[in-house]
Amino acid sequence: MKNNNNKIVKWPKGKLDFSAGCIVMGVLNVTPDSFSDGGEFLNKDKAIEHGLRMVADGAAIIDIGGESTRPGAEPVSADEQIKRVVPVIEALVEKINVPISIDTKNNKVAKAALDAGAAMMNDITALSDDSMAELAAKYQVPVVLMHMQGIPATMQVEPKYENVVSEVLQFLLKRAKKAEDFGILRERIFIDPGIGFGKTLEHNLLLLKNLDKFVNTQYRVMVGTSRKSFIAAITGKEEPSERIFGTAATVAFCAVREVSIVRVHDVAEMIQVIKVVSAIEKE
Repeated sequence: MKNNNNKIVKWPKGKLDFSAGCIVMGVLNVTPDSFSDGGEFLNKDKAIEHGLRMVADGAAIIDIGGESTRPGAEPVSADEQIKRVVPVIEALVEKINVPISIDTKNNKVAKAALDAGAAMMNDITALSDDSMAELAAKYQVPVVLMHMQGIPATMQVEPKYENVVSEVLQFLLKRAKKAEDFGILRERIFIDPGIGFGKTLEHNLLLLKNLDKFVNTQYRVMVGTSRKSFIAAITGKEEPSERIFGTAATVAFCAVREVSIVRVHDVAEMIQVIKVVSAIEKE
């Protein structure tokens, strides 16, 4: 059974329209050390400008994070994350009409972001902290639950699975059920297989090849492949900014497989990809 029966998902602070198919979440890293654009948008004004540009380019969601989760990244304190993200959220919420998502695993950061106007939560630990689930239920916001083996600092040190597709899927279904048990509505739960988070090249390709298994659940799916190192392993493009065409291939594949959200850095380019795929699919 496909998971996109409800074309429009609504909640008190926002809505998402999937009637045209896959939508784009634009990445806004307010960090000095993110793998692709670290430091580029640490400045508040530059971050706001970039957020506005992504919305103008067609992003349906802006995902703001104040802590890098690249392989090898060290934790950032909640207070520092709040200092980075809240001024940007407060400014953008006055200027845009699309939901802002807070990319954090920390309850204190999530609450500050929601109070500042954020309308979604994107948790790379899939609500491993019960207080995050309680917060999402209280604020009645959608959540993205992602799979990650280990922690960012060590996740790419020899990740191993018996069956990566089955293990990741079962983990996400278990966490989605937990979210529902906390009172989060099923239509507001998105599952993310966590491409590049504790996975080898082979693991990533197997997860992408088997996206139908995730899409055929009762939950919508989000996928983030943008500029990631597995693309470099295939194409030889070492600079993240040179991986746009490789990213486009994965986005096209996701759109064909009926993934609901793709999380990307290059919004305008990936909007083009999705529009063309959608036009072909309609015919």
